[in-house]
Amino acid sequence: MQHFTDDFIRAIPKTDLHVHLDGSLRIGTLIDLAQQAGVTLPAADEAGLRKRVFKDSYRNLEEYLAGFAYTTAVLRSLDALYRVSYELFMDNAAEGVRYIEVRFAPQLLMSEQLGFREVMTAVDQGLRDAREELNRRRPGDEPAYDYGIIACAMRFFTRDFSPYYRDYSRMHEFSSPTEIISGASLELAKAVVQLRAHSSIQIVGFDLAGAEYGYPASDHQASYELVEKGFLHKTVHAGEAFGPESIFQAVTKLQADRIGHGLHLFDTDLIHGAHEQDPETYVNELVNYIANRRITVEVCLTSNMQTTPDLKGLEQHSFRRMLEQKLSVTLCTDNRLVSNTSVCKEYRLALDTFPISAHDLKNIIAYGFKRSFYYHAYPQKRAWVRSVLDYYDRIARQFGVKE
Repeated sequence: MQHFTDDFIRAIPKTDLHVHLDGSLRIGTLIDLAQQAGVTLPAADEAGLRKRVFKDSYRNLEEYLAGFAYTTAVLRSLDALYRVSYELFMDNAAEGVRYIEVRFAPQLLMSEQLGFREVMTAVDQGLRDAREELNRRRPGDEPAYDYGIIACAMRFFTRDFSPYYRDYSRMHEFSSPTEIISGASLELAKAVVQLRAHSSIQIVGFDLAGAEYGYPASDHQASYELVEKGFLHKTVHAGEAFGPESIFQAVTKLQADRIGHGLHLFDTDLIHGAHEQDPETYVNELVNYIANRRITVEVCLTSNMQTTPDLKGLEQHSFRRMLEQKLSVTLCTDNRLVSNTSVCKEYRLALDTFPISAHDLKNIIAYGFKRSFYYHAYPQKRAWVRSVLDYYDRIARQFGVKE
């Protein structure tokens, strides 16, 4: 097995198809924005925040998610959204990432002063300005930088999650919690489809995030049917905190093109419902279904280790079996700040832990570009992907990497 140097990992063109805007601020920017917005943080400097909030490891998912209360609180302004989006693209480009799909839940950031269109416009402008700057500086024989935006609906929320959810819940006081959650999801789907159709904002997809257990994907089927009619791509957080049945719902009820995490895809002990097949057969059939349809899994190694106490070591991660089953997989960060990671770190972890050949590595890279929800027309995407893979081959030759 070849050794891949850090310099090679940094040089090759990469993607990040699963990165949350509100989990990926620069920590210095978080401190600045908190001061401007009058938000009190648990510590005033980076060292204190790293010790108390944004750690290398967490006791559980609840502790992992605690930091989002601070990040979303500082992002409810146009300047903050623009700055964080711009910086996120520039930070990715600095480590060789050519394409990112930034996702976030707009309804977590909306307020009486900040509507859906304003939120999406600010994020798009930050990403757009970064792209234009990067492409102006880019040598002509290198592949272009680009981006997409994915809007997230929430599987679960309460009125305390944001000003929008507070107002929405209050206006639907005679609806059940499930009806309120499904209704907010459908409102977001309508907004996304309309804005995509009537603006140049690079919205490329729709996502479902948040607590899996007890909050099934099927509650959002109407939202996904609507975004499909609007020709938007679909991804779903599934198999992160629940088992294969959650993934099954995502790919059958919601017709997901990609799966976020998919960690528990192979865990037969997490199957709870009654099925015609025995658990082993059920999982095998599900894996084949995903493989045959080239449904890509957005793998987030560090994040999964931090939020899954049962994982005692990275070598136990299901990424190994995904590779063995020849699934379409791409490595992602999830949350650069909360997980204290980067795209290069995720590749380093994968290459140091799993048996990944030069051929496998190129496939993982290629899946990231080929299965992206690229905003522009398909002929342009094909030419762009070809330029990326040609550039990858050139870098591989420079570093003496052979398939």
